[in-house]
Amino acid sequence: MKATHHKYILEFKQPSGTSRGVLRTKETWYIMLHKEGRMGIGECGILRTLSIDDRPDYEAMLQWTCANIHLGVTKLWEALMAFPSIQFGVEMAFQSLESTNPYVLFPSSFTKGKSAIKINGLIWMGTAEIMKDQIHQKLAKGFSCIKMKIGAINFEEELSLLSHIRSQFPEDQVTLRVDANGAFAPHEALDKLKKLSAFDLHSIEQPITQGQQDSMAKLCAETPVPIALDEDLIGVFNRNEKIELLQKIQPQYIILKPSLIGGFRGTQEWIDLADSLGIQWWITSALESNIGLSAIAQYTYMLQNELPQGLGTGSLYTNNIESPLHVKNGALHYSPSTAWNIDVITKQTQ
Repeated sequence: MKATHHKYILEFKQPSGTSRGVLRTKETWYIMLHKEGRMGIGECGILRTLSIDDRPDYEAMLQWTCANIHLGVTKLWEALMAFPSIQFGVEMAFQSLESTNPYVLFPSSFTKGKSAIKINGLIWMGTAEIMKDQIHQKLAKGFSCIKMKIGAINFEEELSLLSHIRSQFPEDQVTLRVDANGAFAPHEALDKLKKLSAFDLHSIEQPITQGQQDSMAKLCAETPVPIALDEDLIGVFNRNEKIELLQKIQPQYIILKPSLIGGFRGTQEWIDLADSLGIQWWITSALESNIGLSAIAQYTYMLQNELPQGLGTGSLYTNNIESPLHVKNGALHYSPSTAWNIDVITKQTQ
């Protein structure tokens, strides 16, 4: 078996704002396997400044992984515990290699084009007018669940945007989620959540920054808006530590990004623990290209979670990998008659 790794720079169609800054490009890596005429591909979707494996030795670990690919998926996954995005890429690559179709890791009615996955429409941070335009575009495209990133512009302007949505679309027509990405200070968070509760929100993601378990536990106990943990799950690898975190904070939801929490295996462990504690969850992509997004979507469909998932990031880039994925009427679809084109990956690295 031969393994190679390839860097690829994804370019945003337009700058996308978060509370951590504006994104214009996104770096990703692919692991490609070749064995007896068959090919496997996996994406290592590192997210700089957020991934726990955003380290100077990241590429060196990719080189080590490819040099030791003979160890197999289980031993490599265990050896790569500190590199969850590479764990995910390795899992994908091996499953791709072993599949009849290297792009269909989890065959289902989704990959046959007969079913779709309901997703939320993502509203990036920007000026109030830019955000309002995005909201109207998403609603016009048939989304019934909107996720708005908050925490970068004036809070009162954000409240005004939410009021604008709710004045036209009540809760039974449009589900509203907000994502603070840790933008609130602990001492002000509860007051802001009380103001946000006027708009019948489904949930708020990560109102305060990760690593403040006592403050987050208190907030989850008192909040008028259901809280979803996101960044707080990053870097928690040990099963007992996962149990302790969930039992202490007792969030209403957790959000699972396979590239950031150890791939399918790491995600499944979080799901099993959350289910045992009565905590709901959904799955979100972490700005992967269509290669990683497709694998996450296929896995997500198999879980049959009825909540809208966070899988609508495939249209963000000018140079994404051509794929069968497309969004229609607020849902992610897979058209098996549409071909993949991964030639651009090796061309960019030549």
